[in-house]
Amino acid sequence: MKKVESFELDHRIVKAPYIRKCCLLEGPKGDVVSKFDLRFLQPNKEAFGTAAMHGLEHLLAHELRKNLDGVIDLSPMGCRTGFYLSVWGDIEPSTIKSALESSLTRILRADSIPAANEIQCGNYKDLSLFGAKEYTKDVLDKGFSLDRKSVV
Repeated sequence: MKKVESFELDHRIVKAPYIRKCCLLEGPKGDVVSKFDLRFLQPNKEAFGTAAMHGLEHLLAHELRKNLDGVIDLSPMGCRTGFYLSVWGDIEPSTIKSALESSLTRILRADSIPAANEIQCGNYKDLSLFGAKEYTKDVLDKGFSLDRKSVV
C-alpha cells in the first residue's frame, strides 16, 4: 500500500511559512505533475478561520492562474494551515514562490472574491475577504522559505 506523503512529514519540526515540493508524479503516458505544500501557518499552533481560508482559496485559485501556467488544482489542507498546489511539469519551488507572492500582492488590492455566489460555490456564505487579506498581509510580512530537501 502506498503511503500518504503528508502523513510522513514530521509536523513538529517544520517552520511555516514555507513552500515544499511534496512529490513529482509520473503518469503512465509520461505526464509529470508537481505537487506543492504551501504552508502559511505553523502546524499544531495556528489554523485559518474557515471563512478566511475559503476566501483565500477562491482568490488564490483565480490569481495563481494569471502567474503560473499549468495549474491543475489548489486545495485547502484539512488541518487549515495551508494549501496543496498541483501543477503540470517538473516545476521548481522558486517558480512557485514567485507566482505565489505576486498573486498574494494582488489579493491585497482585491475588492471582491471570485465565484462568491450560490451558482459557482457550494458554501458561498462562508467567505471572508477581510480575513483572507489579513492572513495574506501576515504571510507576506513573514516571507516564505523554500524547503528543497523534502521531495519524496
